[in-house]
Parts: sequence; structure tokens; C-alpha cells
Amino acid sequence: MRKRLSNTFLGYFWITFALTIISMVLAFVLLSVASNWIAGSLAKNRYSARSVIQADYHDIDASEIVANGGGVQIIDKNYTVVYSVGIDTIRKSQLSVQEFTALLTGIKNKPYHYDIEYEPTGEFWLIITFPTSLRFDFALVYNEEAHRSEYNRSLSVLLGVGVFYLLLLAFISYFYARLISSQITVPLKKLIQGTTLLREGDYSARVDLQLKNEFKELQDTFNDMASRIEEEITLRKQSEENRRRLILDISHDLKNPLASIGGYAEVLKEKFDMPELHAIYQNSRRASFMLRELFELSQIESPDFALKMQKTELCETLRIIIGEIIPQLESAEFSYEFDIPDAEVYVMLNEGQFKRIINNLIDNAIRYNPKGTLFSLKLFFEEEKVKIKISDNGVGIPGNLVHDLFKPFVHRNAAEGNSNSGSGLGLSIAKKIAQAHGGDLILESTTSGTSFLITIPKI
Repeated sequence: MRKRLSNTFLGYFWITFALTIISMVLAFVLLSVASNWIAGSLAKNRYSARSVIQADYHDIDASEIVANGGGVQIIDKNYTVVYSVGIDTIRKSQLSVQEFTALLTGIKNKPYHYDIEYEPTGEFWLIITFPTSLRFDFALVYNEEAHRSEYNRSLSVLLGVGVFYLLLLAFISYFYARLISSQITVPLKKLIQGTTLLREGDYSARVDLQLKNEFKELQDTFNDMASRIEEEITLRKQSEENRRRLILDISHDLKNPLASIGGYAEVLKEKFDMPELHAIYQNSRRASFMLRELFELSQIESPDFALKMQKTELCETLRIIIGEIIPQLESAEFSYEFDIPDAEVYVMLNEGQFKRIINNLIDNAIRYNPKGTLFSLKLFFEEEKVKIKISDNGVGIPGNLVHDLFKPFVHRNAAEGNSNSGSGLGLSIAKKIAQAHGGDLILESTTSGTSFLITIPKI
């Protein structure tokens, strides 16, 4: 199963999402460890109010605190600031009850660290102040004495916030994955569409990605390649058309002179028994035959070629053709067998051209096989096709010719120097006629002899 690139990107971002969660947990752990590690080195922890307080505030030594950037204030029971040294964030000598209460409750909102201790003997409060270097107020505290309902409510809120955060992070990761993958998959889809059109023969296909990154370079390369291919195909088609036109003109112009030569040679060989006249006559006939087949092949290959077909009952048509070819097979001293079902099957057929296919295959079988060869023709049906199998148990086709057998001018005996070879165009013509009927002509693989299969669509 093909794995889509967008899903690959999404998988990568889910991995990133999991690693992000792990990193966050690790970050909290590291912050906790770091906080504990540096706690002992901070002045606010070295000089706590409890460690320096005395029953008589006059005995308190504030020099080290001030030297480390802190401050000391002492407030008596009447809320009067009786002593102040170093940093002073109170900035008043007398406080009301409300102000003193506000001082105690609002210290967390100020960028200072306060440590407060009450001395009952001297009846005063000692406040030690240090500037806060960095404050991280989040802390997870659990007290077993808390009421169960309060604990459950707090835990529910905490879990809800955690789940919401994870869902939000997952949504952002998913959206970001789709966004990033679309920046790659959308241009790739357009390029695939372009290459598909190019593969299917639409050489005018071009791609417009409207991008300015590396895909722009790929787009320009593809469009340039498509332009060159289109130009090459156009030139090739023009060249092929010129070649076909030249062959048609030459074969047409040579047909009458060769017919005249053959006619005169035939008259002269009847009057004068000379081997040279027989050779002229035979070669003129062979040249005329080759020109005729070359002319027919060029016509079939023309873009304007079209068969005039009509609805035909194939079984009866084959029986008629077989009746015509039996004398030819008997003359060649071939044995034969035919298998045509007693049924009616209709196809769209040009009877003359279809007969040409059968005759070409029989001519090849007779030309290249010895006497006594068994020739067979079998008709059978499939759901949408009719198949005609024409085979013999003769010498077969050399392996080096199998892949090129349907190409023009390819025949076995010509390579062996046999003068009995044909034009090498018969199978090419037969295959193109079969394809013009919407079917095909193929060479089947056999262990001995030769087997051709003709397919034609049923109607």
C-alpha cells in the first residue's frame, strides 16, 4: 500500500508533539533541580529573618545584609518603623493597620523577596528585603490534611487544564503538519498531473506552481522538457508524414512502369525460352508485389486511414474464407483442421481487410514450412472479445526475430538468404488491420511451431 507524503509529515509531527511533551516535563524537573541547587547560594536564603533576629533589635547585625544588596526594617507593635537600613520599600515611618496588612498580603506582587519574623519579647516585626533576581511562582503543593472534596476539585481543574493544553498543542501540531505538507504535496500533485498528461501523449501539458522556491526550478525544468518533447514529436510526426507521402508517391509512380515491364516480359518469355526473360518476369512480379504492399502499409499508417466496417456474423464469414483457402493448403500438401462453433457472434468487420489478415498468415505458414505441416484455425469467445487462433506445427520462428516480427521488412528467410522470402510487410499490415478493427494480432508463445492470436471486440 502506498504511503502518502502528507501522512508521513503528520507522523513526523506527532513524534514532535510527543517529544515536546517529554521536553516540557524534563524542563520542569530541571527547573526544580536548578532551583534547589542555587537556593543555597542566594543571599535571601543565607540571611533569613529567623537567623538574625534578636530579642533586642539593637543587637541585630544588618551589615552583611546591606553589603549583599538587601535591607532591614523593624516595625514595633504600634506599626511604627523604628529602624531601617539598606533597601527600603516601605518608604514610610508610620503605618496604619490597613497599610501594614496590605504590606503583608501584597509582598508577592512586588519584585522583591521579603522574609518576615515576629519577636514576641521585643514585640516587633523584623523584615529583611532583597531584590528578586528571577521569580518562578508555579509550585505543586499537596497537603494530606486538605478536605477530600477540595482535593478532587483542584485535581479536576488541574487535569482539565492539562488535557486542554495537550489538545491545543495536538491541534496546533496537526494544523501545522497539514500546512507544511501542503506546501510540498500540492506542487507535487500538480507535477504528477503534468507528467501523467505527458505520459498519455498530451505534449502540450505545462505546470504553473506559482512558487519561487526550488519547486519553481523543477517547474521550469519540467516545462522546458515538455516543450522540447512536443517540438521533437511534432518534427517526428512531420517526418513520418513526409516519409509516408514519399512512399505513396513512389509506389504509385512505379506501379505502372513495373506493370508494363512485367507484361512485356511475360509476352517475350512465351515466345522465347530464355532464362533471362523468366528472371525479368519473376523479379518484376515480385517488385510489383512489394510495391503494392508498401503502398498498402503507407495507407494504413496514414492518420486519415479508416476502415468502412459493418455488422457481420463472424462464424459464417470464417467458413467462407476457409472454403477459399483449403485448395491453397492442399496444393502445398498441408494437413488442416478447423474448429468453428455452431453459433452466431457478431462483430464490426471490413470483410476484405479481415480476409487479408487470414491470407497473410496462411501465406507465411505455407512459405516457411515444409510439406505435411498441420495448419489449424480455432474460434472461441470471451465475454467481450472474439479470439481466432491460427497455428501450425512447423519449424517455428527464430528467437532473435520474435520481438521484431511485426516490424516492416522483418522476415526469417531474408536473413538466411532464401530467395523465397516475402516482402517482410505482410505481418505489419495484418497487425495494423487488426488494430484498426479495435483488436490486435499477437504472436503466442509455443514450444513448437507457430501460433498467432487475432482478437476482435464483440458487439
